[in-house]
Order: sequence, then structure tokens, then C-alpha cells
Amino acid sequence: MEYYSYIKSFHLIFVITWFAGLFYIPRLFVYQIEAFHKPSPDKEILGKQLKLMAKRLWYIITWPSAILSTIFAIWLLIINPFWLQQPWMHVKLTFVLILYVYHLKTHQYYKQLQNDVVKKTSSFMRIWNEGATFILFAVVFLVILKSAINWVWGIVGMLVLGVLIMLGFKVYKNIRAKNPDA
Repeated sequence: MEYYSYIKSFHLIFVITWFAGLFYIPRLFVYQIEAFHKPSPDKEILGKQLKLMAKRLWYIITWPSAILSTIFAIWLLIINPFWLQQPWMHVKLTFVLILYVYHLKTHQYYKQLQNDVVKKTSSFMRIWNEGATFILFAVVFLVILKSAINWVWGIVGMLVLGVLIMLGFKVYKNIRAKNPDA
């Protein structure tokens, strides 16, 4: 199966671009929320530009990448159905399901902000931005280790990373409080 490596390569490329979109869109949400609270005309000018950027990212990169990565993943599983008998693959597919839930919730936030409905704070979006990172860690450990047990160490590492990110977030928040232009 000479073409297997090509299919796997395309799957990986679209997974990477999907995550790139999921990493960047919450950052745009942060900027949109902060722009929403600015006085006119900044609010309207920034809001319009950020909505356009979010729309292009979401519909030209993120959604197509999610769909194409899934198509190539299914194709890989059709070629190698024995992967579905592996316990680590069951755990990985659970994380992929969680990733789609994250993606759909992010889509909900996208739609709200496109309609000037601001229900979340920029601080919330900064934390939300880390959700995809945790899922990525879990999936990479699972795929590389190919073990349904050893991925637990990856989760422990993710929790440590989460604590460090939260500490970093608090430090950054304190810096911003002292210097709003930071």
C-alpha cells in the first residue's frame, strides 16, 4: 500500500492546520471582546476587521481542516481496521470526540461574537484557548506511545502544564493590571 503514507501525511497536515485554527480563533475572540468594550469609532473599526479575520480563519482553515483530517482518519482506519481493536485507539477516539465537542462549543462562541453577543470575558477566552492544547497533548502521547495505560503519564504532564499555564496567566494578568499596554 504505497499510498498509505500519503494518506497518513494528509491526515497529519490537516490535523495540524485544524489545531492551528483552534489555537488562534480564541485569541481573536479575546481581541473581539476587548474591542467590543472600546469607545466609538475604535469599537466599530476593530470589530469589523476582527469579525472578518475570524470568519476567514474559521471557514477557510479550521472547519475544512477538521473535516479533511476526519476523512483521512477514516480512510486510514478502513485500510487498517486492526487499529480499532487496540485499546489506545479507543482512548484516542474518545479524545477526538472531546475535540469535536470543543470545536462545536468554539463555533457557538464564534457565532455569538459575529452577532455582537458578548457573553464571555476576554479572561475566559484566554483560558478557553488552552483547551485544544490539553487535547493535543493527550492525543500525541497516545499515538506515539500506543498504550492505553502510559498515556496517563501524558495526562499527569498535562495537569502540570495546566497548573503552569494558570500560574502564567495570573502573572500575565498582574502585569496587565500594572501596565495595560502589555
